Amino acid sequence: MAIKNILISGSSRGLGKELAEYFLEKGCAVYGCSRSERQIEHDNYHHFQLDIASQEQVSDFFFTLRKKIKYLDAVINNAGIASMNAFALTPVETYQKIFAVNVQGTFMMCQKALGLLKRADNPCIINMTTVAVPLQLEGESVYAASKSAVETLTKIIAKEYGGFGITCNAIGPSPIETNLIQGVPKEKIAKLIEKQSVKKMATPADVINLVDFFLRPESRMITGQIIYLGGISK
Repeated sequence: MAIKNILISGSSRGLGKELAEYFLEKGCAVYGCSRSERQIEHDNYHHFQLDIASQEQVSDFFFTLRKKIKYLDAVINNAGIASMNAFALTPVETYQKIFAVNVQGTFMMCQKALGLLKRADNPCIINMTTVAVPLQLEGESVYAASKSAVETLTKIIAKEYGGFGITCNAIGPSPIETNLIQGVPKEKIAKLIEKQSVKKMATPADVINLVDFFLRPESRMITGQIIYLGGISK
């Protein structure tokens, strides 16, 4: 893989950290951002501490980024939060926080990155969704609704950005051992896995495989697609 500039949100832990480390090993320059401090020490890793739900912080981040680089090959919108509550018991504050990060954050990252993406040879946006959308999981109404909005954004961005040669797709991982599912009872995870065609937990490597596929120049005709791991479909 030639040296590429890749932006990954939520890169301080979990799947985002795994993605960042993978592309660093491939010789890419990775621009990571998260609310937490940097967790990766590498010459080609550049960390920015910010809240992607904040318009001011995201604007400042891209202002700084445009001074450092002339183009972005890929934006991976990995940052996201979840809260498992019965719909009737979900506070409005929880709804607002989840939509601010998952939807507004993804919206702003895709919008602000346009100028840098247009200058790349094979630009690509990859958003993260969840199998909670097609499975319509109880107790995850707000989280699933936020990711459903991300899927709609993905499909429309694919149409509007297609003229610039930018592809935009989304990946819906089945459960992975990350902080995102730490509070989910094991019985619920087991029931979810039973609904999959491939009845096992996913790994970061499974997601990385699909990210690699979307980033290949040969995938330039693939856009507006939502792919769920584990054999789940709407």
